[in-house]
Amino acid sequence: MSVIPGKRDAADTHALVRDFKRRTGGRLMNLMTSDEYPVYTEAIRDAYAATVIPPRTGQRGRPKGPRQVLPEGLRYATVHKTRQKGRVVKVETRVVFGTPVLVLAALAVSLVSRVVNAVFVERHNGTDRNRNSRKVRKSYAFSKDWAVHESVTYFTTYSYNFCWPVRTLREGNRVDGYSPRTPAMAAGLTDHVWSLQEWLTFPMSPDQWTARVA
Repeated sequence: MSVIPGKRDAADTHALVRDFKRRTGGRLMNLMTSDEYPVYTEAIRDAYAATVIPPRTGQRGRPKGPRQVLPEGLRYATVHKTRQKGRVVKVETRVVFGTPVLVLAALAVSLVSRVVNAVFVERHNGTDRNRNSRKVRKSYAFSKDWAVHESVTYFTTYSYNFCWPVRTLREGNRVDGYSPRTPAMAAGLTDHVWSLQEWLTFPMSPDQWTARVA
């Protein structure tokens, strides 16, 4: 998961995609989705495309300049919402990178969804506002200091992933009982629910510490 606190502008969007690529080891995702914020397309192209310089042909004329080539298998689709009087009346999906056939193939093997959507990030945004009162709309708890706001954003986001068991992720049944799971456990990053003390005192090297401490 990547988090870049700040305004939703081109610079932060490019930083978010670069950070996402770094955290996933540069490998291509089965399918990437988002809303129709246009900067995402540019940011994904810049992060994943390779620069190819055409070979010289030996013929007269200006040689062809370098161009960006997207890797095979890159699939990216967006969700388009039509609103009337402030209400969503229609939802459409659009394939940006890849083909509709490849996107459908990716959805067919997905473990979480059969349609292109952005519900997971929207759900996270709602959870984030619930856990971080600084982001609640029309609240007196808004941040007065950017460094504190940034630090609390990292704290609530990552502690949620490791320390907060999510009901819909639990395993088991009513007869035998349920085993709690956090998002980090579901992603295979850990095998237990972390306490806040364990998470806060876990040793990290300086290059792993990305959040500023206020």
